[in-house]
Amino acid sequence: MYELKPESPGRPQSTGVGGRTPCPGPAEAMGHQAVGPLLHWLQDVAAVTLLKARRTIFQAAILFCILCLLLWVSVFLYGSFYYSYMPSVSFSTPVHFYYSTDCSGPGLCSFPTANISFMRNDREQVMAHGQPYRISLELEMPESPVNERLGMFMVKMFCYTRGGGIVSSVGRSAMLHYRSALLQALSTFFFSPLLLTGMAEQKQLVEVELFSEYKSNAYQPAIGAVIEVHSKQVQIYSSRLRIHAYFTGIRYVMYNFPVTSAVIGVATNFTFLSAIALLGYLQFIWGGLWPPDQVKVKVMMGDNTRIQRRKEEVRKRMEKENSLKDLSVPAAIETLTVVRGNGTDVPEAQGPKSEEEEPRDEEDPAETDSPSGRPAAQPGDMELRHRAGPWMSL
Repeated sequence: MYELKPESPGRPQSTGVGGRTPCPGPAEAMGHQAVGPLLHWLQDVAAVTLLKARRTIFQAAILFCILCLLLWVSVFLYGSFYYSYMPSVSFSTPVHFYYSTDCSGPGLCSFPTANISFMRNDREQVMAHGQPYRISLELEMPESPVNERLGMFMVKMFCYTRGGGIVSSVGRSAMLHYRSALLQALSTFFFSPLLLTGMAEQKQLVEVELFSEYKSNAYQPAIGAVIEVHSKQVQIYSSRLRIHAYFTGIRYVMYNFPVTSAVIGVATNFTFLSAIALLGYLQFIWGGLWPPDQVKVKVMMGDNTRIQRRKEEVRKRMEKENSLKDLSVPAAIETLTVVRGNGTDVPEAQGPKSEEEEPRDEEDPAETDSPSGRPAAQPGDMELRHRAGPWMSL
């Protein structure tokens, strides 16, 4: 009656109670049906999320590169501005005096004279145009009896141009600081170890301020100076000319607060370059800060406003004409009623047909835009329609 089919050797079958194969229940079937769409949905969500993540990472990388480029350009611009706008803070050069020795006297035959150049590497000027400078001469003089008896002496300075013309000159007096014999003896006693070993010397450093606020002329800049010491008995170990700039305004802030000025300058350049980049991006994407479509909409809105105002004026005029026609309709209705009451046949009232309407019926239908027979509106024409009055219902 029942035939038992042999099981395939490679496919084990599960048996239930009594050796029968259990049938899947409704819950299990619904579970299999729900797992398939869920897996497809998860796959789609993962693909979309991965695509969005890749796009976001790519956009972030581009934005990071642009910001780094803008920052580098900002730093480069500030550095270029600093080194071009800020002049040399100080300049120092040794002064070597020369004098003539062709006389037979015990002293010098001429005043000690030195020639100083204001050109760095024979190309670049030391002093910027319009910048005030303090120019001083330092004289290292021994405390010898000759210098003590010398007293005051004059120091003169002449600034000359490339052609040899004198543009400015100045003269200042100088002398050794006074020290009594007792003070000299005490100083020698206390500093005798250093004096004996050569680590200290009995000398003074005399500073002579030649110019307090010297400004170089832009049309005739000074390229050098001649310094003269008007004394034939003076004794000098060495001397040095010092030029120091006094900054004001932005230069003062940039020199005394370099970090703060650098941060402000770089931030300003970065903001300005970012604004330019943003405007360029808007120009490339939209075609401008205000797209042409918006401008066109604004212009059309203005035109529609004028047209609407004209239509409103025409509508008011037409309403006024219709109201005047409505006043004459009741008299015509009373006359028609009296005639019909007398039994006279009166043809149905038809709207009077003007001579202008007859040729319109014979015109080509293609020239009309509606069954009413009105001609097609041309571009720029204004179409007006009569509103039906109360008498049309009769």
